[in-house]
Amino acid sequence: PTMHRGRQPSASAAAAKAAGSCSPGEAPSSLPASPHSNGRRTPNPRIPQFEDVKFEAASLLSELYCQENSVDTAKPLLRKAIQISQQTPYWHCRLLFQLAQLHTLEKDLVSACDLLGVGAEYARVVGSEYTRALFLLSKGMLLLMERKLQEVHPLLTLCGQIVENWQGNPIQKESLRVFFLVLQVTHYLDAGQVKSVKPCLKQLQQCIQTISTLHDDEILPSNSADLFHWLPKEHMCVLVYLVTVMHSMQAGYLEKAQKYTDKALMQLEKLKMLDCSPILSSFQVILLEHIIMCRLVTGHKATALQEISQVCQLCQQSPRLFSNHAAQLHTLLGLYCISVNCMDNAEAQFTTALRLTTHQELWAFIVTNLASVYIREGNRQQELYSLLERINPDHNFPVSSHCLRAAAFYIRGLFSFFQGRYNEAKRFLRETLKMSNAEDLNRLTACSLVLLGHIFYVLGNHRESNNMVVPAMQLASKIPDMSVQLWSSALLRDLNKACGNAMDAHEAAQMHQNFSQQLLQDHIEACSLPEHNLISWTDGPPPVQFQAQNGPTTSLASLL
Repeated sequence: PTMHRGRQPSASAAAAKAAGSCSPGEAPSSLPASPHSNGRRTPNPRIPQFEDVKFEAASLLSELYCQENSVDTAKPLLRKAIQISQQTPYWHCRLLFQLAQLHTLEKDLVSACDLLGVGAEYARVVGSEYTRALFLLSKGMLLLMERKLQEVHPLLTLCGQIVENWQGNPIQKESLRVFFLVLQVTHYLDAGQVKSVKPCLKQLQQCIQTISTLHDDEILPSNSADLFHWLPKEHMCVLVYLVTVMHSMQAGYLEKAQKYTDKALMQLEKLKMLDCSPILSSFQVILLEHIIMCRLVTGHKATALQEISQVCQLCQQSPRLFSNHAAQLHTLLGLYCISVNCMDNAEAQFTTALRLTTHQELWAFIVTNLASVYIREGNRQQELYSLLERINPDHNFPVSSHCLRAAAFYIRGLFSFFQGRYNEAKRFLRETLKMSNAEDLNRLTACSLVLLGHIFYVLGNHRESNNMVVPAMQLASKIPDMSVQLWSSALLRDLNKACGNAMDAHEAAQMHQNFSQQLLQDHIEACSLPEHNLISWTDGPPPVQFQAQNGPTTSLASLL
């Protein structure tokens, strides 16, 4: 699942960094102090700084209304403050960000984009190219969320030019570059273009290294409209780790994904000791979602299940977090159910996830996996044909993702294989191979090779089968993908036996036995955990406690 979540730039002023900065998408932990903050504020309009008091009061009051779920009261208050603050650039921009953020949290992205467009034009007029870039990058982020790609491309091009031409505080400049590159990288990853994204990802990693070496001086900008920052340096570091994990997982570099997940989670634990910002929990959940998928591939189901339980616990602490991640959570449970051969539960989890999501790429991912469940069950032809028609890679595929379209070809090939239509299966699988090779989608390549090898074996073409299975095994070992290794080793055993290569057949049989034992032990351990009962949860918030299981209750036949 594509787990990217867009955020608004912080409305905290750089001037108030010492008092505590604000996380994107959340209310500031400490607002900029008025020059009279040490004494009593007198509501006298003749005092020059009284405007600051008035607008800060409006900002705080609207936050209070939002905390009390009175959003409809907060909006007109902010609109009025925006209307009368045009002569105060800092507050005008800050209030625009705040109202845009409020609309974003309500999923009214059209209104939020309109406000950010107004803010960008205002920042241009008052001579703040830095804050103009922040408004435009924020708008670009929301347009990406809405999949308005035709509007995104020219906007990002303009942002790139503004960022490169702006001369100012080095940390502010580099933070703009990080924001810009994060949008580019996530755009590529949403499109499933794992190879094409590499130059942007490398630039992003170099950029965050540059930021980590810069010392943030406390020299305030001369233009009050420049008193903003996007994210603290430490949060940006975690974000770069996160998109690196997303890339590694999609590309099939699972050991690299594990390495960067460990680094990111360690950094998050340190930050959470000092910072209660909700965005840190969001980062943690997205990291866990990706590493859980990696664990299921590498044959560590018990660990994956415990991490799914950890995501449940994080979501219990925040209704908004659960609302944003419920579909992903049920999708992960569906994938776990497939790995332990609980197909009825997998179907229930995927059906629940489909009901909860409006995200097109996640919807296509869920449907693809649900189709694989129906193929394995073998008796759901009508439902399967209906699903396959909705993700037809040859005609009106519902999303632009290269990776998901390649996966749809693979699912078609798998279905044709089970139907005994081998020539048709080969056509679909060769299409998958062509697409996966073009973007270095290693897992899809390995799966397609081993399935093609199986088809050639069934057809009696042992030489061609071997030409497919050997590279599949090599690639699966590199990922590592335990299921493909198990499948490949079984085919190599049978191939070598059929060709009279007794020693090679014995070696492959030994490998198959080792993989079988590892998967069996992990299967028993996972199904014995109390968290295994999560597979029955399909409604409402995640359960708080789990009853212990007596032992595994699922068949091992599909594994061995």
